[in-house]
Amino acid sequence: MRRVLLVLVALGVVVALPSRARAAGECAPLPAKKPVWIDFADGSVPFWEEFARPGVVAAASNLLFPPKLRARGARTVYWDMYLNKRIGQPATPVDSDTVVAKANKLFDAAALSSDCSTPPIAENELFGAGLPTPWSVTNTQYRANVLLYLRTLAARGAHPYLLVSSRPYTAGDAGDWWRQVAQVADLVQEVYFPAPAIYSQGPIVGSRILRTAFRRAVLSYTRIGIPISKLGIMLGFQTEPHQGGREGLKPAQAWFRTVKWQALAARQVASEWPLPTIWSWGWANWGQRGLDPDKPAAACVYLWTRDHRLCNGPAAAGPGFVASTTEGQIRLPRGIQCTVDRRQISAAAIARLRSLVGDREIAFTTLFARTVESERADVSTTDVLAAERAVVAQRFHGSPGAYRSALAKAGATVAVARGILGDELRRVRIEASLPAGRPSGSAVAAFYSSYPDLLARPVVVKPSAWWLGGGTSGLALSSLAPPAVFRVPAGRTTEIRAFDGRYTVRPLGRTMPLGALPLSRAREGIVDALRAFARGAAFERWTAAAQTSALRRTVCVRDDLPNAAAVDLSTYLPFLSPAG
Repeated sequence: MRRVLLVLVALGVVVALPSRARAAGECAPLPAKKPVWIDFADGSVPFWEEFARPGVVAAASNLLFPPKLRARGARTVYWDMYLNKRIGQPATPVDSDTVVAKANKLFDAAALSSDCSTPPIAENELFGAGLPTPWSVTNTQYRANVLLYLRTLAARGAHPYLLVSSRPYTAGDAGDWWRQVAQVADLVQEVYFPAPAIYSQGPIVGSRILRTAFRRAVLSYTRIGIPISKLGIMLGFQTEPHQGGREGLKPAQAWFRTVKWQALAARQVASEWPLPTIWSWGWANWGQRGLDPDKPAAACVYLWTRDHRLCNGPAAAGPGFVASTTEGQIRLPRGIQCTVDRRQISAAAIARLRSLVGDREIAFTTLFARTVESERADVSTTDVLAAERAVVAQRFHGSPGAYRSALAKAGATVAVARGILGDELRRVRIEASLPAGRPSGSAVAAFYSSYPDLLARPVVVKPSAWWLGGGTSGLALSSLAPPAVFRVPAGRTTEIRAFDGRYTVRPLGRTMPLGALPLSRAREGIVDALRAFARGAAFERWTAAAQTSALRRTVCVRDDLPNAAAVDLSTYLPFLSPAG
């Protein structure tokens, strides 16, 4: 980096350089409302007239098209197509002694083209943005040339915009260089997408991918201290293969739809962060390169998406165009973090649950899982209140005060606990519908030898019970069955209140340790228990898969999505567990 510093010492002469441009007029300022949308629209764009209208800022060069664009009401930014001709490339930088003269020459051309003494100038484009340090000797010289060139333009009164075509490397000395550039120029990150990949994901996921990429582009710079006010993004609508853009997407309606999604995604990100500029590229044709008869309609759709007054996008796109500007977009009521179709997850609910689990992500994931699982099994308020009464009766000797005290000690409220009870009831119902194979003999024997102290009792029940493998008779084990089962007087049919409802229980024998029974008598009870555990594992797989699938239907603030996972909150409040 020493050579960079030596080269930059020469920059002190820049401010003293005289202006050689003819007297130019005052610049028409760019729109005050942010973001400013800027579209490449010089003579290489056959339909440049589409951009020549009030409300559009067009980027163009030379002395022919910028005046025509302005004459029709557009504002203009000077476009320097070939920055590499002035400062070289990372492997072949020009002599630094020539950079100041080239920058002054370009400034004079831009001032003349813009009829403006302080022209905005787009510099296309920085090469090797992602090269890590330590830089080679040639790249060090190239980066010094870029900075010298931009500083010269800025000293003359220009507002340079440096276009960056690849993700930047910003660590260490490279970060210092980016920060120096941002002192004299805006950084515009090009973010291009292959349209087929975006379209195939549908409006929710496709739009999310776009927004996430735009945010990532911005964060690359803000993380090293460059302010949002110095940043922009550029969208690509090119047709050439392997460049990002249409990439052969057909039919045209699909392409127009992704064009719309890109504009909406960029606008959303700009509403979160006050980006000064959003640029578009790819409208030009150079011979057969970029030739696409659908480009004028795509440009119209892009303009219309930004502002319906700029063009009639649906008419240009033709029949079949999906004109919705809300599909896939983040449009949530105040205080709502996410929606899964029409089901909502509120920020307040996340905060309440966080007080119990101590982690926002766990709380968020739990509520998302609850939302998804509710689509499979509904649990009524009546069911939850009955489960609550059972918990109070069985585990707190019928004392609601003791129950509430236990909740408060754990950092939970009655409402939070009722949500967990609903989760547990829902899980029981879903697990009952999931398959579970018969365990092996060795698994049965291992359980028998590992848990000899479990309470066991042969019973007949109505209705069928999940803790008896879904049957009406069998060997109840205390790891699953309600505690009251083991206290029912022998020879008497008794109704008991369990977590998931009421059961009529008739004991067929006395309560005893599992190890006191011969394995032959204990086998079926153990099989039922192992199958229940297998269904528990199957449930965890099912809910993770269901949640992952549901993410495709989920819209969240700033695309802050939950993780897909099974979370059992009864581990925080064990007395709410349905297991015995």
